[in-house]
Amino acid sequence: MEFLGIANSKDTGKYRGLWAKFVILILLCSSGGAVSGSEYLIGLGSYDITGPAADVNMMGYANTEQVAAGVHFRLRARTFIVAEPQGNRVAFVNLDACMASQLVKLKVVERLKARYGDLYTEKNVAISGIHTHAGPGGYLQYVVYIVTSLGFVRQSFDVLVDGIEKSITQAHENLAPGSIFVNKGEILDAGVNRSPSAYLNNPAAERSIYKYDVDKDMTLLKFVDDQWGPVGSFNWFATHGTSMSRSNSLISGDNKGAAARFMEDWFEENGAKSAYSHEFAADGIPRRVSNLLYDRHDNHHELLELAASFQSRPGKPATRTLSAARRVRGALRQADKPQFVSAFCQSNCGDVSPNVLGAFCTDTGLPCEFNHSTCGGKNELCYGRGPGYPDEFESTRIIGERQLKKAVDLFNKASEKLKGKVDYRHTYVDFSQLEVTLPKKGGGSEVVKTCPAAMGFGFAAGTTDGPGAFDFKQGDDKGNPFWRLVRNVLKKPGQEQVECQSPKPILLDTGEMKEPYDWAPSILPIQIIRVGQLVILSVPGEFTTMAGRRLRDAVKSVLTSGGNGENVHVVIAGLTNTYSQYITTFEEYQVQRYEGASTLYGPHTLSAYIQEFKKLATALTSGKSIAEGPQPPDLLDKQISLLTPVVMDGTPRGISFGDCSSDVPQNSTFKKGHDMVTVTFWSACPRNDLMTEGTFALVEILHGEDTWVPAYDDDDFCLRFKWSRPAKLSTRSQATIEWRIPQSATPGVYRIRHFGASKNFVGSIRHFTGSSSAFVVA
Repeated sequence: MEFLGIANSKDTGKYRGLWAKFVILILLCSSGGAVSGSEYLIGLGSYDITGPAADVNMMGYANTEQVAAGVHFRLRARTFIVAEPQGNRVAFVNLDACMASQLVKLKVVERLKARYGDLYTEKNVAISGIHTHAGPGGYLQYVVYIVTSLGFVRQSFDVLVDGIEKSITQAHENLAPGSIFVNKGEILDAGVNRSPSAYLNNPAAERSIYKYDVDKDMTLLKFVDDQWGPVGSFNWFATHGTSMSRSNSLISGDNKGAAARFMEDWFEENGAKSAYSHEFAADGIPRRVSNLLYDRHDNHHELLELAASFQSRPGKPATRTLSAARRVRGALRQADKPQFVSAFCQSNCGDVSPNVLGAFCTDTGLPCEFNHSTCGGKNELCYGRGPGYPDEFESTRIIGERQLKKAVDLFNKASEKLKGKVDYRHTYVDFSQLEVTLPKKGGGSEVVKTCPAAMGFGFAAGTTDGPGAFDFKQGDDKGNPFWRLVRNVLKKPGQEQVECQSPKPILLDTGEMKEPYDWAPSILPIQIIRVGQLVILSVPGEFTTMAGRRLRDAVKSVLTSGGNGENVHVVIAGLTNTYSQYITTFEEYQVQRYEGASTLYGPHTLSAYIQEFKKLATALTSGKSIAEGPQPPDLLDKQISLLTPVVMDGTPRGISFGDCSSDVPQNSTFKKGHDMVTVTFWSACPRNDLMTEGTFALVEILHGEDTWVPAYDDDDFCLRFKWSRPAKLSTRSQATIEWRIPQSATPGVYRIRHFGASKNFVGSIRHFTGSSSAFVVA
């Protein structure tokens, strides 16, 4: 390779991979795509989408007091692209976010068209949310979804659009010949039905078909690159992202985000060596650092003396790139090899809770009342308990680990290879007045209609995962006079709307509220993606268990009719492309628990979805196109934001940003698997710089006498970055970093660092860093 000017042996490996891909490209062009036995090109990508970690209301619980104030672990957009060498392609993006946003997808597609032409459009790109309730809000375009975030939050929106685009771009650039395998298995202990009284209203004959009142199946794809071997996995499993409670203030991917982080770490540590390794640490989290780092100091006294020579360093200026350069996973990854990407996607989770111990009253400790989930008539006291109760972080870890272990098992045993064409169908449907043809019991059919969006009184009651306030309760099909008066101030529904939505008592007539702009969506995207025998139904909401079963069965009946084969795997990708709340069965809707009260378009919403998805499936099997449908609005220019900007940051006289305000005690020794290290720094508002692909917090281990190596950062489950200010309008703030030392940590000398960015009175942003005194971990 000297003719390329690459004589240095260190560079040879780097360019060997590029040369191999160049050869593959030549073969592709000259052989009509017949490079190997693989019928697909596959590519995966991942990018940081962690939003503002301060001041912004979190999306999911609609709790005005739940405002971001730190990071539990980072959020990511993970993408797979599958392409026929000379044919169709599809891109599926999984977001560590509460849900997809119509406005986000519109802007992502605009950017993709500018970059790639018509290669990626709204038709073959799907963007899906995992439904974490611990991510920054303000990125949807409809009023009802951004009220608690004080309107639109441009920073939340931009980081999503940027991250999704970069994730798709990565996947596109990684496209190479490969194979995809599918596998399916049960997880019995990661979800329970939180509205069993509504589920029981479904026909007994239908319920008898199923063993459980929630779906227990996980369906997993394993991506294998012809050159590199396994490069990723995506799976779909239904359980809510509500292991973290409505009082949590740390940005978190909840149980699915945790499972994804655990599996990527598992593969980098074990899968790269042996795709059939099952090594986990004692705390259930995959080993990562323990056998990547080592220390030659065995004498405890020697370690203490070494630690004593590194006292807390004053805060000092830093560059923006320093945080990213010190990032743990960036440092560990091989630059010439695609990173392993693992996504834990959402499915029909509408009535599925990860709080598997059940719902109990906080005052008595007794189980909540069955039909309304109340305690002494009050819904505010009824809370679901996760398996780590009362520790929500532990519950998140456990539910994440349960999904992880099944995913690793399915990944290792996956043997059914996807074969066949890549295809897709997409259309927009106006669900506000859609005619739906239903069969009559005695024969024949009748035509019914959906309704403009509206939310019932049971919506305001919340769920056992996050109860509401005041005197609302689930299962309310009457409403009350006082709240009707309050409702009428905003918008009194007409008689036609009242009858259409019946038996839902309307609390908010959102579909007919248009000031200052639309409160709820009317036009929704529906989409089918097919890769061989796998079919993904992209739905813009949360289907309940039985609603999802009916939709899957209806689509499968179309796909397998006429001798098309029985071996079709149909999965629902929930909260995809936009958000329109819940979809229950007709029978569940009659009960008007939270999910039924949040089924926007009336009792026939599910039947409308089934009708329209069957049209898509018919077009898919027949090879025919389908009408694009009415275009959804782009409301970006109408958005209003009441969130105050960061004016400036400050510190006490004589203090620099990054200085320790509370250091570790001198000559400290901490026990791994047992102790927690806490350090507090003078800091600045995290909104000044999101530290995208970087970190606010870092744990470093000492190698030799003076070399500090990154060990853990704010993308690790064991490290928490907490930000606070003494008063809402104060310019001063502090960052507290907590490291719960895992059992797998390597004994040695450590220190904790903080990275941040301050804003001065003229608006200039200056980055800084500071470090704690060193300490010993034994």
